[in-house]
Amino acid sequence: MSIEGDTMSKILLAHGSGGRLTHDFIEKVILKKYGNPTLKRLTDSAILRLEKTKYLAFTTDSFVVNPIVFKGGDIGKLAVCGTINDLAVCGALPLYISCALIIEEGLEELTLAKILDSMAAEAKSSGVEIVTGDTKVVERGNADKLFINTSGIGAVKYNKILSVNNIKIGDRIVINGPIADHGMSVLLARKELGFKSEIRSDCAALHRLILTVLKKCSNVKFMRDPTRGGLATTMNEIVSRMPFGVRLFEEKIPLNESTKAACELLGLDPLYIGNEGKVIMVLPEREADKAVGIMKKSNLGRRAAIIGEVTKDFKEKVIIRTSVGGERIVDMLSKEALPRIC
Repeated sequence: MSIEGDTMSKILLAHGSGGRLTHDFIEKVILKKYGNPTLKRLTDSAILRLEKTKYLAFTTDSFVVNPIVFKGGDIGKLAVCGTINDLAVCGALPLYISCALIIEEGLEELTLAKILDSMAAEAKSSGVEIVTGDTKVVERGNADKLFINTSGIGAVKYNKILSVNNIKIGDRIVINGPIADHGMSVLLARKELGFKSEIRSDCAALHRLILTVLKKCSNVKFMRDPTRGGLATTMNEIVSRMPFGVRLFEEKIPLNESTKAACELLGLDPLYIGNEGKVIMVLPEREADKAVGIMKKSNLGRRAAIIGEVTKDFKEKVIIRTSVGGERIVDMLSKEALPRIC
Protein backbone atom coordinates (compact mmCIF):
# COMPACT_ATOMS: atom_id res chain seq x y z
CA MET A 1 0.00 0.00 0.00
CA SER A 2 1.38 3.37 -1.01
CA ILE A 3 0.39 6.83 0.14
CA GLU A 4 2.63 8.98 -1.97
CA GLY A 5 0.83 11.65 -4.01
CA ASP A 6 -1.00 10.30 -7.03
CA THR A 7 0.20 6.73 -6.39
CA MET A 8 -2.13 6.28 -3.43
CA SER A 9 -4.40 3.24 -3.76
CA LYS A 10 -8.05 3.68 -2.94
CA ILE A 11 -9.39 3.05 0.54
CA LEU A 12 -11.98 0.26 0.63
CA LEU A 13 -14.69 -0.36 3.21
CA ALA A 14 -12.75 -3.49 4.16
CA HIS A 15 -9.86 -1.30 5.37
CA GLY A 16 -12.06 -0.48 8.36
CA SER A 17 -13.26 -4.03 9.03
CA GLY A 18 -10.66 -4.92 11.64
CA GLY A 19 -9.38 -7.76 9.43
CA ARG A 20 -6.31 -8.31 7.27
CA LEU A 21 -6.59 -5.07 5.26
CA THR A 22 -6.92 -3.08 8.49
CA HIS A 23 -3.94 -4.93 9.93
CA ASP A 24 -1.82 -4.26 6.83
CA PHE A 25 -2.88 -0.60 6.73
CA ILE A 26 -1.81 -0.08 10.34
CA GLU A 27 1.55 -1.75 9.83
CA LYS A 28 2.42 -0.36 6.39
CA VAL A 29 0.93 3.13 6.65
CA ILE A 30 0.16 4.24 10.19
CA LEU A 31 3.27 2.83 11.84
CA LYS A 32 5.42 4.06 8.95
CA LYS A 33 4.10 7.60 9.35
CA TYR A 34 3.68 7.85 13.11
CA GLY A 35 5.74 4.98 14.50
CA ASN A 36 7.21 5.38 17.97
CA PRO A 37 7.94 2.81 20.70
CA THR A 38 4.62 3.46 22.44
CA LEU A 39 2.48 3.28 19.27
CA LYS A 40 4.33 0.25 17.92
CA ARG A 41 3.10 -1.88 20.81
CA LEU A 42 -0.36 -1.72 19.15
CA THR A 43 -2.16 -2.09 22.45
CA ASP A 44 -5.70 -0.78 22.96
CA SER A 45 -4.35 2.15 24.99
CA ALA A 46 -0.97 3.88 25.12
CA ILE A 47 0.74 3.59 28.51
CA LEU A 48 2.38 6.94 29.28
CA ARG A 49 4.91 7.43 32.06
CA LEU A 50 4.67 10.93 33.54
CA GLU A 51 6.81 10.42 36.64
CA LYS A 52 8.95 7.61 37.97
CA THR A 53 6.05 5.85 39.66
CA LYS A 54 2.96 7.14 37.82
CA TYR A 55 1.55 5.80 34.58
CA LEU A 56 -1.46 6.89 32.54
CA ALA A 57 -3.24 5.00 29.79
CA PHE A 58 -4.38 7.06 26.81
CA THR A 59 -6.63 5.83 23.98
CA THR A 60 -8.65 7.24 21.09
CA ASP A 61 -11.44 5.85 18.96
CA SER A 62 -14.11 6.84 16.43
CA PHE A 63 -17.65 5.50 16.24
CA VAL A 64 -19.60 5.36 12.97
CA VAL A 65 -22.22 2.70 13.68
CA ASN A 66 -25.20 2.35 11.35
CA PRO A 67 -27.95 2.64 12.52
CA ILE A 68 -27.09 4.97 15.38
CA VAL A 69 -29.74 3.38 17.63
CA PHE A 70 -30.10 -0.39 18.11
CA LYS A 71 -31.40 -2.85 20.69
CA GLY A 72 -29.20 -2.63 23.75
CA GLY A 73 -27.67 0.75 23.01
CA ASP A 74 -26.87 3.59 20.65
CA ILE A 75 -23.81 5.33 19.27
CA GLY A 76 -23.45 7.42 22.44
CA LYS A 77 -23.40 4.51 24.87
CA LEU A 78 -21.15 2.66 22.45
CA ALA A 79 -18.62 5.51 22.40
CA VAL A 80 -18.35 5.68 26.18
CA CYS A 81 -18.23 1.92 26.73
CA GLY A 82 -15.78 1.34 23.90
CA THR A 83 -13.37 3.94 25.23
CA ILE A 84 -13.67 2.67 28.81
CA ASN A 85 -12.98 -0.90 27.71
CA ASP A 86 -9.91 0.03 25.69
CA LEU A 87 -8.46 1.58 28.85
CA ALA A 88 -9.53 -1.27 31.11
CA VAL A 89 -7.93 -4.06 29.03
CA CYS A 90 -4.62 -2.27 29.56
CA GLY A 91 -5.07 -2.48 33.32
CA ALA A 92 -6.24 1.11 33.78
CA LEU A 93 -9.03 2.73 35.76
CA PRO A 94 -10.86 5.03 33.28
CA LEU A 95 -11.08 8.63 34.50
CA TYR A 96 -11.67 11.12 31.68
CA ILE A 97 -13.15 11.05 28.19
CA SER A 98 -13.28 13.60 25.38
CA CYS A 99 -16.21 13.76 22.98
CA ALA A 100 -16.03 15.19 19.45
CA LEU A 101 -19.23 15.16 17.39
CA ILE A 102 -19.46 15.25 13.60
CA ILE A 103 -23.12 15.89 12.85
CA GLU A 104 -24.82 15.71 9.48
CA GLU A 105 -27.05 18.63 8.64
CA GLY A 106 -30.65 17.60 9.14
CA LEU A 107 -30.22 15.29 12.12
CA GLU A 108 -33.21 15.72 14.42
CA GLU A 109 -32.35 17.58 17.60
CA LEU A 110 -34.42 15.13 19.64
CA THR A 111 -32.36 12.22 18.36
CA LEU A 112 -29.13 14.03 19.17
CA ALA A 113 -30.40 14.93 22.65
CA LYS A 114 -31.25 11.30 23.40
CA ILE A 115 -27.80 10.14 22.33
CA LEU A 116 -26.07 12.80 24.43
CA ASP A 117 -28.23 11.79 27.37
CA SER A 118 -27.17 8.20 26.79
CA MET A 119 -23.50 9.20 26.84
CA ALA A 120 -23.94 11.21 30.02
CA ALA A 121 -25.81 8.42 31.79
CA GLU A 122 -23.23 5.78 30.85
CA ALA A 123 -20.34 8.02 31.89
CA LYS A 124 -21.99 8.78 35.25
CA SER A 125 -22.77 5.15 36.02
CA SER A 126 -19.23 4.17 35.05
CA GLY A 127 -17.58 6.83 37.21
CA VAL A 128 -15.87 8.69 34.37
CA GLU A 129 -16.11 12.33 33.32
CA ILE A 130 -16.52 13.71 29.80
CA VAL A 131 -14.14 16.63 30.20
CA THR A 132 -13.61 18.12 26.75
CA GLY A 133 -15.01 17.97 23.25
CA ASP A 134 -15.79 19.54 19.93
CA THR A 135 -18.74 19.83 17.57
CA LYS A 136 -18.72 20.07 13.79
CA VAL A 137 -21.68 20.05 11.41
CA VAL A 138 -21.17 18.98 7.79
CA GLU A 139 -23.45 19.44 4.80
CA ARG A 140 -26.26 16.97 4.21
CA GLY A 141 -24.85 13.92 2.46
CA ASN A 142 -21.28 14.37 3.76
CA ALA A 143 -21.78 12.13 6.80
CA ASP A 144 -24.35 9.60 7.97
CA LYS A 145 -26.34 11.33 10.72
CA LEU A 146 -23.68 11.31 13.46
CA PHE A 147 -20.07 10.28 13.98
CA ILE A 148 -18.40 10.44 17.40
CA ASN A 149 -14.69 10.57 18.22
CA THR A 150 -13.51 9.99 21.77
CA SER A 151 -10.25 9.89 23.65
CA GLY A 152 -9.85 8.47 27.11
CA ILE A 153 -7.37 8.74 29.96
CA GLY A 154 -7.03 6.28 32.82
CA ALA A 155 -4.73 5.58 35.74
CA VAL A 156 -2.84 2.31 35.37
CA LYS A 157 -3.62 0.09 38.37
CA TYR A 158 -2.08 -3.25 37.40
CA ASN A 159 1.57 -3.41 38.36
CA LYS A 160 2.61 -5.76 35.56
CA ILE A 161 2.99 -5.12 31.84
CA LEU A 162 0.19 -6.77 29.85
CA SER A 163 1.72 -8.07 26.62
CA VAL A 164 1.50 -10.98 24.19
CA ASN A 165 5.18 -11.51 24.96
CA ASN A 166 4.15 -12.78 28.40
CA ILE A 167 2.08 -15.63 26.97
CA LYS A 168 3.42 -19.16 27.45
CA ILE A 169 2.53 -22.62 26.19
CA GLY A 170 -0.26 -24.02 28.37
CA ASP A 171 -1.90 -20.69 29.22
CA ARG A 172 -5.67 -20.56 29.01
CA ILE A 173 -8.04 -18.23 27.12
CA VAL A 174 -10.96 -16.84 29.16
CA ILE A 175 -13.98 -14.82 28.00
CA ASN A 176 -16.65 -13.20 30.19
CA GLY A 177 -19.73 -14.24 28.21
CA PRO A 178 -21.56 -14.89 24.91
CA ILE A 179 -20.13 -13.63 21.64
CA ALA A 180 -21.62 -11.96 18.55
CA ASP A 181 -24.66 -10.26 20.14
CA HIS A 182 -23.57 -6.71 19.29
CA GLY A 183 -22.86 -7.24 15.61
CA MET A 184 -26.08 -9.17 15.09
CA SER A 185 -28.13 -6.59 16.98
CA VAL A 186 -26.82 -3.80 14.76
CA LEU A 187 -27.30 -5.83 11.59
CA LEU A 188 -30.91 -6.67 12.42
CA ALA A 189 -31.64 -3.06 13.43
CA ARG A 190 -31.19 -2.10 9.77
CA LYS A 191 -34.49 -3.86 9.01
CA GLU A 192 -33.20 -5.05 5.65
CA LEU A 193 -33.48 -8.79 6.26
CA GLY A 194 -37.20 -9.23 6.64
CA PHE A 195 -37.34 -10.79 10.10
CA LYS A 196 -37.39 -9.62 13.69
CA SER A 197 -35.28 -10.73 16.62
CA GLU A 198 -34.87 -9.85 20.27
CA ILE A 199 -31.08 -9.98 20.08
CA ARG A 200 -29.62 -7.16 22.16
CA SER A 201 -26.15 -5.67 21.91
CA ASP A 202 -23.77 -6.67 24.68
CA CYS A 203 -22.50 -3.06 24.83
CA ALA A 204 -21.24 -2.49 28.39
CA ALA A 205 -18.43 -0.89 30.36
CA LEU A 206 -16.22 -3.67 31.71
CA HIS A 207 -13.69 -1.79 33.83
CA ARG A 208 -15.08 -2.81 37.22
CA LEU A 209 -15.22 -6.47 36.21
CA ILE A 210 -11.71 -6.37 34.74
CA LEU A 211 -10.13 -4.50 37.65
CA THR A 212 -11.70 -6.93 40.13
CA VAL A 213 -10.07 -9.84 38.31
CA LEU A 214 -6.73 -8.01 38.17
CA LYS A 215 -6.89 -7.31 41.89
CA LYS A 216 -7.39 -10.97 42.76
CA CYS A 217 -5.38 -12.67 39.99
CA SER A 218 -1.74 -11.68 40.08
CA ASN A 219 -0.60 -13.18 36.78
CA VAL A 220 -2.93 -12.05 34.00
CA LYS A 221 -0.75 -12.11 30.88
CA PHE A 222 -2.76 -10.18 28.28
CA MET A 223 -6.24 -8.79 27.62
CA ARG A 224 -8.14 -7.48 24.63
CA ASP A 225 -11.75 -6.66 23.79
CA PRO A 226 -12.81 -8.56 20.65
CA THR A 227 -14.66 -5.82 18.76
CA ARG A 228 -14.35 -5.52 14.96
CA GLY A 229 -13.51 -8.87 13.39
CA GLY A 230 -14.77 -10.71 16.46
CA LEU A 231 -13.14 -13.44 18.51
CA ALA A 232 -11.43 -15.01 15.50
CA THR A 233 -9.55 -11.87 14.51
CA THR A 234 -8.54 -11.11 18.10
CA MET A 235 -7.08 -14.60 18.49
CA ASN A 236 -5.16 -14.25 15.24
CA GLU A 237 -3.75 -10.92 16.40
CA ILE A 238 -2.49 -12.65 19.54
CA VAL A 239 -0.64 -15.45 17.72
CA SER A 240 0.76 -13.26 14.92
CA ARG A 241 4.56 -13.67 14.75
CA MET A 242 4.58 -15.61 18.03
CA PRO A 243 6.15 -19.04 18.69
CA PHE A 244 2.82 -20.58 19.66
CA GLY A 245 -0.73 -21.10 18.46
CA VAL A 246 -4.17 -21.13 20.05
CA ARG A 247 -6.66 -23.97 20.14
CA LEU A 248 -10.28 -22.94 20.77
CA PHE A 249 -13.00 -25.33 21.89
CA GLU A 250 -16.24 -24.69 20.02
CA GLU A 251 -18.50 -26.24 22.67
CA LYS A 252 -16.97 -23.99 25.36
CA ILE A 253 -17.54 -20.68 23.58
CA PRO A 254 -20.70 -19.04 25.02
CA LEU A 255 -23.30 -18.16 22.38
CA ASN A 256 -26.93 -17.17 22.90
CA GLU A 257 -29.42 -19.37 21.09
CA SER A 258 -31.12 -16.46 19.33
CA THR A 259 -27.78 -15.20 18.03
CA LYS A 260 -26.74 -18.68 16.97
CA ALA A 261 -30.01 -19.14 15.08
CA ALA A 262 -29.70 -15.76 13.32
CA CYS A 263 -26.11 -16.51 12.28
CA GLU A 264 -27.12 -19.91 10.90
CA LEU A 265 -30.05 -18.40 8.99
CA LEU A 266 -27.83 -15.72 7.44
CA GLY A 267 -24.82 -17.95 6.84
CA LEU A 268 -22.59 -15.96 9.21
CA ASP A 269 -19.84 -17.30 11.48
CA PRO A 270 -20.27 -15.87 15.01
CA LEU A 271 -16.52 -16.09 15.53
CA TYR A 272 -16.16 -13.12 13.16
CA ILE A 273 -19.03 -11.01 14.53
CA GLY A 274 -18.04 -7.98 16.63
CA ASN A 275 -18.66 -7.56 20.35
CA GLU A 276 -18.78 -4.49 22.60
CA GLY A 277 -19.08 -6.00 26.08
CA LYS A 278 -16.56 -8.80 26.03
CA VAL A 279 -13.00 -9.19 27.25
CA ILE A 280 -10.50 -11.89 26.38
CA MET A 281 -7.97 -12.72 29.10
CA VAL A 282 -4.91 -14.95 28.85
CA LEU A 283 -3.87 -16.49 32.17
CA PRO A 284 -1.85 -19.44 33.45
CA GLU A 285 -3.87 -22.64 33.81
CA ARG A 286 -3.77 -22.43 37.61
CA GLU A 287 -5.45 -18.98 37.61
CA ALA A 288 -7.95 -19.40 34.78
CA ASP A 289 -10.60 -21.16 36.88
CA LYS A 290 -10.18 -18.51 39.59
CA ALA A 291 -10.74 -15.72 37.06
CA VAL A 292 -13.87 -17.42 35.73
CA GLY A 293 -15.18 -17.78 39.27
CA ILE A 294 -14.65 -14.08 39.95
CA MET A 295 -16.37 -13.09 36.69
CA LYS A 296 -19.40 -15.28 37.39
CA LYS A 297 -20.20 -13.16 40.46
CA SER A 298 -20.89 -10.18 38.16
CA ASN A 299 -23.87 -9.70 35.84
CA LEU A 300 -21.34 -9.01 33.10
CA GLY A 301 -19.61 -12.35 33.59
CA ARG A 302 -22.27 -14.89 34.55
CA ARG A 303 -21.46 -17.05 31.53
CA ALA A 304 -17.69 -16.64 31.72
CA ALA A 305 -15.75 -19.63 30.44
CA ILE A 306 -12.34 -21.01 29.55
CA ILE A 307 -12.61 -21.28 25.78
CA GLY A 308 -9.13 -22.26 24.64
CA GLU A 309 -5.48 -22.93 25.32
CA VAL A 310 -2.10 -21.76 24.08
CA THR A 311 -0.37 -24.60 22.28
CA LYS A 312 2.97 -25.38 20.65
CA ASP A 313 1.24 -27.49 18.00
CA PHE A 314 0.23 -24.72 15.59
CA LYS A 315 2.71 -21.85 15.51
CA GLU A 316 1.07 -18.52 14.53
CA LYS A 317 -2.27 -20.23 13.88
CA VAL A 318 -5.67 -20.43 15.53
CA ILE A 319 -7.35 -23.83 15.46
CA ILE A 320 -10.84 -24.67 16.67
CA ARG A 321 -11.87 -28.09 17.87
CA THR A 322 -15.42 -28.48 16.66
CA SER A 323 -18.31 -29.98 18.60
CA VAL A 324 -18.04 -33.15 16.47
CA GLY A 325 -14.37 -33.64 17.31
CA GLY A 326 -12.66 -32.35 14.17
CA GLU A 327 -10.33 -29.36 13.93
CA ARG A 328 -10.14 -26.51 11.44
CA ILE A 329 -8.06 -23.38 10.98
CA VAL A 330 -9.68 -20.11 12.05
CA ASP A 331 -8.02 -17.45 9.90
CA MET A 332 -8.02 -13.69 10.36
CA LEU A 333 -10.91 -11.83 8.76
CA SER A 334 -9.84 -11.29 5.15
CA LYS A 335 -12.85 -9.45 3.72
CA GLU A 336 -15.29 -6.77 4.74
CA ALA A 337 -17.03 -7.48 8.03
CA LEU A 338 -20.58 -6.47 8.85
CA PRO A 339 -20.47 -2.80 7.79
CA ARG A 340 -20.36 -0.11 10.44
CA ILE A 341 -20.99 -1.91 13.75
CA CYS A 342 -18.86 0.39 15.90
